[in-house]
Amino acid sequence: MGRIREFDEDKVLDAAMQIFWEKGYEATSLSDLTSRMEIQRPSIYSTFGGKKELFEAALRKYMMSRASLIRAKLQSKPSVKEAFRAFFEGVVDEEYTENPRKGCFCINTMVELAPHDEKFEILTREHQMYLSVIFQETIERGVQSGELEIGLNAKAVSQALVVSLIGLTVMIKSRPERSFIDNTIEVTLTLLK
Repeated sequence: MGRIREFDEDKVLDAAMQIFWEKGYEATSLSDLTSRMEIQRPSIYSTFGGKKELFEAALRKYMMSRASLIRAKLQSKPSVKEAFRAFFEGVVDEEYTENPRKGCFCINTMVELAPHDEKFEILTREHQMYLSVIFQETIERGVQSGELEIGLNAKAVSQALVVSLIGLTVMIKSRPERSFIDNTIEVTLTLLK
């Protein structure tokens, strides 16, 4: 008869996500994981399969929660333009006040692993496409309400906004002057005619 798990799988996955998010995949050791998750190595292997599988599970959890949060933020304001402005400004504010600057776990993975690991290339691309769909739905809501121009190409604009978001998130890691980022947001938001 197998042993009963003596830990909350969701809680230990959250702990793993935090350490991977802070340090990245390569720099996170199994000792880092067992210490943060407060479980032993055999439990990691029996529950998740290994470090890479644990990382994937943590990334998937992050992507799901992040996408839900972004959708909620964009739906929280009646004005689509105001919703996108608040969203982009919130991302920047968070990065400039957070210490340590962790950035976006998915974008960090895209930079660290996607170039040489097909699984993470596909996962991060799926997240980009999902964000694009969320942005497109929001833009289409603005077109339907009359706030945005009828001829606006919602799909193209949503994809451009995703690229801008990714670029901003990566660039902020080097702490450029805030005015540089604020100007970029202003120009980016002109896509929402």
